[in-house]
Amino acid sequence: MPEQSSPLDLAEGDPFGPHNLPYGVFTIPDHPDDRRVGVRIGGHVLDAGAAARALGSPYAGLLDRPSLDPLLAAGRTAWRDVRRAITAWLTVPAHRADIEPLLHPVDSVTLHLPYAVADYVDFYASEHHATNVGRIFRPDGDALTPNWKHLPIGYHGRSGTVVVSGTDVVRPSGQRKAPADPAPVFGPSVKLDIEAEVGFVVGVPSTHGTPVPLAEFREHVFGLQLLNDWSARDIQAWEYVPLGPFLGKSFATSVAAWVTPLEALDAARTAPPARDFPLLPYLDDAEDEEPGGFDIRISVAINGQVVSEPPFASMYWTAAQQLAQMTVNGASLRTGDLYGSGTVSGPEPAQRGSLLELTWNGRDALELPEGERTFLADGDTVTLTAWAPGPHGTRVGLGDVTGRIVTAP
Repeated sequence: MPEQSSPLDLAEGDPFGPHNLPYGVFTIPDHPDDRRVGVRIGGHVLDAGAAARALGSPYAGLLDRPSLDPLLAAGRTAWRDVRRAITAWLTVPAHRADIEPLLHPVDSVTLHLPYAVADYVDFYASEHHATNVGRIFRPDGDALTPNWKHLPIGYHGRSGTVVVSGTDVVRPSGQRKAPADPAPVFGPSVKLDIEAEVGFVVGVPSTHGTPVPLAEFREHVFGLQLLNDWSARDIQAWEYVPLGPFLGKSFATSVAAWVTPLEALDAARTAPPARDFPLLPYLDDAEDEEPGGFDIRISVAINGQVVSEPPFASMYWTAAQQLAQMTVNGASLRTGDLYGSGTVSGPEPAQRGSLLELTWNGRDALELPEGERTFLADGDTVTLTAWAPGPHGTRVGLGDVTGRIVTAP
């Protein structure tokens, strides 16, 4: 009888190999209320807390928990040491007898929001996206606002409506008014959109009143995950003057169930686009030893058909600059803070990260097997997937984020 292969014997090039090891939180069918920290390896999830107990690890106190919060708060040294320990558990043959019984197939578990979201901030950091939006709404004016190349523009969102991948998104209702309408009307959004983004997860808090400089980005940020900033464009257009996004954004933000640690993405670091404006010192990264960008390749699919492939490497403002901007006024960080990169769009039409751009605000419909789309229809499912270059020619897979639109109540 042939020897059965181990779940740890991965196919060559598996994007969720030992070079990756993203963290999540899961439950199994027999214990639906017992949330556990998990680490993805190939097509399986390691019960990290149970593994730590089985091997007598000193990190059981961080991993044998119902969320990632204790690990996030533990700091960079602990993040590095825990990652090294888990790598050894999954790769050293002597541990297999203890580890293999603690592996669960990914498709057999339920994944949950892996940490308590403290604050949520969303940025507007792609020059291509901002330029497209400016051309759509200000065709006779400057595409970029005067401040755009001087600071990362952002807004504070609603942390309580950040939901894990797979959660249905209810079509939001609100006021909307087209330019030709004599008065606003109330009802479900008719311009429901997506924004393909990358979210950054804060681990270590900061002191209120003390800015976080660029050089301390990796001391505070634990990792990243794909993010979809759902947007009701008609509600947003009517409400946003003069204070910015509100109900057009706050109804839902979807994030992947897996958080990829920054250390897994060292090979994906890349220089951001050349800057043609001088930056104030707190944002100036010209002399930084480590490049501030990430080479992440995103795909956007609607009902299984890829409609866009936005390149994160094209983002004008980096995650470190965004963190510096968030805190330069003395605002403090908390464990579980989440900030979105803003819509990721590249220079080509097929690289635009929102339907607003892909259809030029509804002018140019997308052809899908289900019919034409300018904005999302009820029943549509949107899925963001991504990968980044890893060490020695490997790929680092990011957990996907998906959501299905359901009819407004």
